[in-house]
Amino acid sequence: MTDAAPAIGLIAGYGMFPLEVIAQLKAQGYTVHAIAAKEETSKTIEQYADSVQWLHVGQIGSMIKALQKAKVDEVIMAGKVRKLHLFRNFRPDLVALKSLLSLPNRKDDTLMLEITRLLQEAGIRVCSQVALAGDMLAGGGHLFGPKPSKATLHDLPFGIEQAHGIAALDIGQTIVIQQGAVLAVEAIEGTDEAIRRGGALGNGKAVVIKIAKPNQDLRFDVPAIGPDTLHNMHASGCIAIAIQAGVTLLIEREKLAALANKLKITVYGFEP
Repeated sequence: MTDAAPAIGLIAGYGMFPLEVIAQLKAQGYTVHAIAAKEETSKTIEQYADSVQWLHVGQIGSMIKALQKAKVDEVIMAGKVRKLHLFRNFRPDLVALKSLLSLPNRKDDTLMLEITRLLQEAGIRVCSQVALAGDMLAGGGHLFGPKPSKATLHDLPFGIEQAHGIAALDIGQTIVIQQGAVLAVEAIEGTDEAIRRGGALGNGKAVVIKIAKPNQDLRFDVPAIGPDTLHNMHASGCIAIAIQAGVTLLIEREKLAALANKLKITVYGFEP
């Protein structure tokens, strides 16, 4: 008689990242019980996870009960849940409402650390997002697409410094630059909207910088890019993206590489 497969929870947000994480976990022998956000998560998750509980953003008490019912004591967060949902048809349960009223602000880290605390109090440990990432993690130097131009490389130190500034203030992780000027800064609207705004202000030579926060908590909000990022950049007139090596996740890596070549968008990894 063989031992039962170990159970693990997954709190799933937007995009392909949760699906890739589930595939890796199942390849390692885990039974995966997913908590899916009705406002964000793809229905495709039902084809990947062993069980799926659909909840509205803000139903933290219900999330904890579902994980406990599944008998999991470890959970991974994967995929973005946009903070916009705090202001649009937000449906917090009593646990979430009580926590929100006790918080000093609604910064990303403040919110995520509170959710992590509530999970830990319930006996559920939140694991690192990158622990199982493998080749999903970006390396350093030229990664995909055309080699970076001299102008792009010249702009990078300025852009990285500016991106560090907003990340340190927990405003966002993405900026768009061109010729030593900041065209757009990510805030609550998210990466895609920042890229659209910045690209619209450029003249087809804008560069995107995506960075981790100083002392990034690897349990949540790790920076990531995927094919959707490149499609958005192409439509907006951005020619290159620089991402922080070692902590940025490359979603659908093979597709990302092929698309960078097709769209002639440079993907470059810089060291922290």
